[in-house]
Amino acid sequence: MISNLRQAVRRPHQHAVDLSHPARSPLGSSVVNCVAYLDGTRQQGNCPVEEALQQVRKSGDGFVWVGLHEPTQEEFVGLAELFDLHPLAVEDAVHAHQRPKVEQYDEVLFAVFKTVCYVEHAELTATSEVVDTGEIMVFTGPDFVITIRHGRHGSLGPLREVLEATPGQLAKGPAAVLHAIADHVVDVYLGVVDAVQDDIDAVESAVFTEDTAHADAGRIYQLKRELLELKRAAAPLDRPLQKLATQSTPLIGPDIRAYFRDVADHLERITEQIASFDALLDSILQAHLAQVTVAQNEDMRKITAWAAIIAVPTMVCGVYGMNFDHMPELRWTYGYPCTLGVIAIACVLVHRGFRRNGWL
Repeated sequence: MISNLRQAVRRPHQHAVDLSHPARSPLGSSVVNCVAYLDGTRQQGNCPVEEALQQVRKSGDGFVWVGLHEPTQEEFVGLAELFDLHPLAVEDAVHAHQRPKVEQYDEVLFAVFKTVCYVEHAELTATSEVVDTGEIMVFTGPDFVITIRHGRHGSLGPLREVLEATPGQLAKGPAAVLHAIADHVVDVYLGVVDAVQDDIDAVESAVFTEDTAHADAGRIYQLKRELLELKRAAAPLDRPLQKLATQSTPLIGPDIRAYFRDVADHLERITEQIASFDALLDSILQAHLAQVTVAQNEDMRKITAWAAIIAVPTMVCGVYGMNFDHMPELRWTYGYPCTLGVIAIACVLVHRGFRRNGWL
């Protein structure tokens, strides 16, 4: 019934429009868009939420999609009363920093997705920000979808436009929109993981070059911290997606659940990649520390070898510096050059011995 759903969601979109721009938000400071869809077709023009909901319920078909960006408690309370949303879910939606989850409140599903964005940088440093996170909360009811976005990225405007280009998919109802959002979020994870892999490859190459000092441990630690941020966004989403894919609910039909299983499979692959990246960074860090230790040992051997060489003239000069009248060759005309020659020969022999043993 929805065989083209994934193609519609994944269809390349060349002109992404950020609907969070103030010029595209005529309905209020936090309401990005409010559109009624009947038989998968967008009704002309933006209209107040109450009017759009009345239009949908009067027709007995379709749904309302309301998009908001960081609403305040006062701004959201009216919508919560209009759609009869649970107070606990409303509190979570207004206050960000929630863990990815899916909760059922009567006939309404409340889902939380962590969004991620790869932060471009010319060169990875010990303070570079690699991954930026945000949140998308989704209320899915029998005849409405409410999306609340927190953060500067993760706009759903392009996704909405892609879905509107395929009315047959929107005709499947709010569950198809929830799947499209989940699929979009996971697809972005995949792109961020690929970009992070490039940074890991760069760090790995730097560690195994001759310039060991250039691959400082700070960059590796920073990359591990940013990878942990990505893991916190992706890993907790596994259980909610499995819940949507396996548990029977009035809002999620069997045909839609099959597509949620596909999204869950993609997420599992991403979490496995993140785990392998973390293990690889541990190995890179250990290799870097081992290289630093080896380099320090080599430096210590060189210092020790040169100290031993310097000890030869120091010892001879120390002996001849003592104030005794009867010392070997003390009154000899060639005693001074002979002593210097002995010192030079001894130093050369010691130097050759250290070179032969690889200390110099």
